[in-house]
Amino acid sequence: MNFYIASSFQNKQHVQTLAAEMKRHGCKHTYDWTKNEKAATFNELASIGEAELEAVKKADILIVLLPGGKGTHIELGIALGRDIPVYLFNQKGFQNTKEASAFYHTSGVTRVEGSDEQLVQTILERGQARA
Repeated sequence: MNFYIASSFQNKQHVQTLAAEMKRHGCKHTYDWTKNEKAATFNELASIGEAELEAVKKADILIVLLPGGKGTHIELGIALGRDIPVYLFNQKGFQNTKEASAFYHTSGVTRVEGSDEQLVQTILERGQARA
C-alpha cells in the first residue's frame, strides 16, 4: 500500500515517526517532505509543490495529521477529488467545530482519534478489506 502523509511543518517529527511505523508494516511512502527545508524561492516552492502533487497522486491512501496548514488542506482536496481514501487523524478528537472543515465529514474521509497505534491499525484493517 502506497501512502502519503499531509501535515504542517510543526508536526515534522510526528510525520517521521508515523511514516516509519507504516513502512515497518510493508507500506511504501510516496514522498517524504520532511527532508525539505522551508522554500526560500518561488522555484523551490514549485519544485516541492510538483513533488508533493505527484506523491498524492501515487498514493493509495492519504493520511492527514492535524493540525495542518494550507498545503495539508490542498493535498486533502486533491485526494478527495481523485477518490483516494483519506485518514484524518487528530489525537485530541473532532469536537471543535471552529477548526473543522465540511470536507472532514465527507464519505471519502475516515476520522481517527487517539493514538498512532489506533490510526495504523485502522488503516491496515481497512486496507486489507479493500484488497
